[in-house]
Amino acid sequence: MAVHKLIMDVAFDEEVCTLIAIHCTIEDYRLAYLINKHLGIGLTRKASDLDYSEGKTSYSIFEWEDVAQLTTWSLVSNICKTDSIQHVNYKSLFDSQEKITQTTYLIPEHKAVNYFLKIDNERNLSKETHILNRINKIAQVATAFSIDIDQLKSKDNLIFS
Repeated sequence: MAVHKLIMDVAFDEEVCTLIAIHCTIEDYRLAYLINKHLGIGLTRKASDLDYSEGKTSYSIFEWEDVAQLTTWSLVSNICKTDSIQHVNYKSLFDSQEKITQTTYLIPEHKAVNYFLKIDNERNLSKETHILNRINKIAQVATAFSIDIDQLKSKDNLIFS
């Protein structure tokens, strides 16, 4: 009996992705508006935030799909601050409560970064330097720089769908 051996010689293309870190102090909706204005795109807030840790942390996300260029733009917050109340009993007459603010990061390797702009291309039409120059021209942005996704330990957190 003859054995048929199939050899699959097709290389699977990984999705081409650009990650830009943005450091600024403005609110997420304001940054999305300024990026839309300076880059000519249409970022809009998604109906639900990114939820991690079983709903304990959530990160705001704005997204825009450019159908003509086969590109998806995602602006996501890197910082999530959650408040919790801890009951403290000092064996005193009155029980007291402490408000504790816990800060978690989407990408813990870059704690100084406030937002990430992730650009998914299917055709490898990256204009990274042009995009960086336009973002750095926004007055409210302190700095923006490119990050190599392959060097991140927590790159799985950048899968939004």
